[in-house]
Amino acid sequence: MRNNHIDIITLGCSKNLVDSETLMKQLEANGYTCSHDSDDPEGDIVVINTCGFIQDAKEESINTILSFAQEKDEGRIKSLYVMGCLSQRYMRELEEEIPQVDRFYGKFDYMKLLEDLGKAPVPSCIGYRHLTTPSHYAYIKISEGCDRRCAYCAIPLITGRHVSRPKDEILHEVRNLVAEGVKEFQIIAQELTYYGVDIDGKRHIADLISDMADIEGVEWIRLHYGYPSQFPYELLDVIREKSNVCKYIDIALQHISDNMLKRMHRHVSKEDTYELIRRIRREVPGIHLRTTLMVGFPGETDNDFRELIEFVKWARFERMGAFAYSEEDGTYSGENYDDDVPEDVKSARLDKLMAVQQRISAEIEAEKIGTTMKVIIDRKEGDYYIGRTEFCSPEVDPEVLVPVSCGILGIGSFYDVTITGAEEFDLYGEVR
Repeated sequence: MRNNHIDIITLGCSKNLVDSETLMKQLEANGYTCSHDSDDPEGDIVVINTCGFIQDAKEESINTILSFAQEKDEGRIKSLYVMGCLSQRYMRELEEEIPQVDRFYGKFDYMKLLEDLGKAPVPSCIGYRHLTTPSHYAYIKISEGCDRRCAYCAIPLITGRHVSRPKDEILHEVRNLVAEGVKEFQIIAQELTYYGVDIDGKRHIADLISDMADIEGVEWIRLHYGYPSQFPYELLDVIREKSNVCKYIDIALQHISDNMLKRMHRHVSKEDTYELIRRIRREVPGIHLRTTLMVGFPGETDNDFRELIEFVKWARFERMGAFAYSEEDGTYSGENYDDDVPEDVKSARLDKLMAVQQRISAEIEAEKIGTTMKVIIDRKEGDYYIGRTEFCSPEVDPEVLVPVSCGILGIGSFYDVTITGAEEFDLYGEVR
C-alpha cells in the first residue's frame, strides 16, 4: 500500500473517462500520484467512477464497489470513494447498503473529493487533464445531459437537462491538448447535435467543429452520438469541406418501424430516417456511418423486426452495434409498458440482426483491398503495428494490422497504408 497514491477505476463510457482524467489532474496537482484502471491497485485510496446506464453496467459497478469494500475490510486499502452515474441516481440506497465507502459523489460534485482529502482545486489546472488514452488522441466532452425523453433511456434521469460547454472553453482545452501532442479528437456528448440549443435556441455544432478544425495541429476530428430528429444538416458541409474532420458520424437510430419509433418516443419517423441516411450519403460521399439499434423493445412484433432487418440491408452501415432491450426503473417504458418480448426471442433477434451486419461489414471491408488509406498507429502488438483509418474510432471500430516487417513505425504517427487483406472487422495493410 503506497501512501498518497490513488487508484482511479473508470467504468462505462468515454464521458466518464473525461471526468476521471479531470479529477486525476487535480489530484496530481495536489501532490498525489495516480494510477488508472490498474490490474493491481496499489494505493491507499481507491476512487471508482461508476456507470448506471443499463442493468449490466449497474451490476458491474456494484460488483466493483463490493470488491474494493472487501479490500478495505481486509486492510489492503485505507479509503474508498465512489462517484459517477450510479451514485448520482442511487446514492441513498448505496450509502445504506455499502457503508465501507467513505463517501459517495454524484455525476457533477466529484471535485468535492479534494475538499474531503483536505485539498482544493488548483486554478492553473482547469482545462487540463491527465490523459489515460494513448498520448495522440483524446476525448472532448462538449456538453452534459440530455433534453430528450426516449421511453427506454435513464440518461436524463441521471444527467439532467442538456448543458452546453462554452465554445471558448472547449477550444481552449483543444489547444492545450494539441500542445501536449494530441492529434486526434473524439467529440462526445449525450447528444452532440443539440449543442448550443440551451444557450440561444440554435444548434451551433457546425460552427464549433469548424472552429476546432481551424486549430493548427488538429489532424483528425471524429463525431459521436448525434440524434436523428432535427439533424443540423449544415454540419455535413463542415464534414465535407474540412479535410481534418473525419468522414464519420455516429448516430444512434435504435429502430426503423414507425410503431417502435413512436413507442420509443423518438420524435422521428421511418421515412425521416430513410431521408436522413440518403442525404448524409449524398452530401458527404464516402462517409462511414455508425449506429446503434435495439431489439426486443416492448411491443416489437415480428413485422417490426423484419422492417429493421430490411432497413439494415438497405442502409449498409459501415459500423453498427445492437443490444436487446432491458427495462430500466424510472423510465417511461419501465413504468408504462410490459416487457413482453421473451428473452429467447430478444436473443434470437439480436443474433440474426448482427449476422446480417457481419456479412455487410465483411463486404464493405473487402472493397478496401487495394486502396491506400491514411492510418494512425496506436500501438504495437506481437508481429503487428495496430492502427486506424479516419473511419475507425478507438476501441469500437475495425483496426488496421501492419506487419512489423514493413519497418519501424512511430506510435501516434500517420502513414499511407495499402490495404492487402480484410476480415469482417479488421484490415491488413503494408506501408509502401
